[in-house]
Amino acid sequence: MTRQTAGIHHVTAIVGDPQENVDFYAGVLGLRFVKKTVNFDDPGTYHLYFGNKKGDPGTIITFFPWSGARRGRIGAGQVGVTTYVVPVGTLGFWEERLKAFGVSVMNSSRFGEDYLEFNDPHGLRLELVAREEGPRNEWAFGNIPQEKAIKGFGGAILYSGNPDSTVHLLEQMGLEKVGEENDFSRLRATGDLGNVIDVKQTIPAPGSMGAGTVHHIAWRARDDEEMKDWRSRIQQNGFSPTEIINREYFHSVYFREEGGILFEMATDPPGFTRDEPLEALGEKLMLPPWLESQRDQIERILQPIEVRLLKGDRRS
Repeated sequence: MTRQTAGIHHVTAIVGDPQENVDFYAGVLGLRFVKKTVNFDDPGTYHLYFGNKKGDPGTIITFFPWSGARRGRIGAGQVGVTTYVVPVGTLGFWEERLKAFGVSVMNSSRFGEDYLEFNDPHGLRLELVAREEGPRNEWAFGNIPQEKAIKGFGGAILYSGNPDSTVHLLEQMGLEKVGEENDFSRLRATGDLGNVIDVKQTIPAPGSMGAGTVHHIAWRARDDEEMKDWRSRIQQNGFSPTEIINREYFHSVYFREEGGILFEMATDPPGFTRDEPLEALGEKLMLPPWLESQRDQIERILQPIEVRLLKGDRRS
């Protein structure tokens, strides 16, 4: 199946209260709130997107938030940890910032790199690593200047129910195995964001879906033509991909790999400025054409949310 994906396109997770979600990812982590829409399959639920200034592939984390949602269990068949990358020399800044907002942080190392490990308010496992590669984020929020802002994804740790098969599939998707250390195999994609994937070799207890867990991880496809080829290759290798689905901001194919993790291929275009100008991303509820007639009903159901400066944080 060998073809090269540049790396992670986006990661989608399930969380709890939507305002808590916005406060953490926009307020604490300083990501840009690039799109407020709904779960197309459950339009009474938000689908929220956070990323860099433009919402580029490799920077986007998306959420289905349900207030009062049952807590999930992170385990085999899931993304165990989502990794963000920050500029070199800024881990100290981020450790201080997270602690100032009451976030417990643990220091660790892997493959010669230092990490800050922490959880979001709903239990999703995150970590920060500093690297030279990847363009600077041009978005600044609160007391986070552009030169210290999160660039996007550094990668992820996959908790597979069949690690050898997962590693083999990633190699078939164009990632190169670059090392093994302790309990991890490391693979690298060709892009400069979302490009370093660690696969845990010890199989944990099975995960269960709920708040604080990743629903799926999406990999980049350059365009629709490449997506058709990806789907054909995936099918030829014994997997059962969905048809190509229009997600408005990208086109997608989903399949479950042998380790139980739900994979998605997602096209880079059309992107998040297809229905909002760059300067106004995330400012209003955007609905796909087939739901526009239900706007009044949907807006009555959805909990109001806003991007806001948190207590103790002021613009530089």
